[in-house]
Amino acid sequence: MTELLYGGVDIAMKVPPHQYQATVAFYRDVIGLKQIGEGDAALFALGPIRLWIDEVPAMSQAELWLELMTPDLERAAAHLERAGVIRCDPIEALPEDLRGAWIVNPAGIVHLVREAQ
Repeated sequence: MTELLYGGVDIAMKVPPHQYQATVAFYRDVIGLKQIGEGDAALFALGPIRLWIDEVPAMSQAELWLELMTPDLERAAAHLERAGVIRCDPIEALPEDLRGAWIVNPAGIVHLVREAQ
């Protein structure tokens, strides 16, 4: 990792409705992860990482989304654009108080690039 981009603490698992309850139960009851939140998503402690499990009606199969952090969103966005990285901001709205951008890697894995606060 560089000083411009580095790993965050969040992993989001986007799961279709027909798999959501069984997936949450798997991590809670079978794996034994500590559930640390529930609401729009089930939230688990995965060591130093937070695993968010989101129920997404528009999905037909599960996906993992990763988080990258940056001290300077504009500089990181310019770097990624020069490298030909595809930006896909319409994929999911971000909260107004979160400075970030959505990108996708060559394998189609979505990443949130989020400015550290």
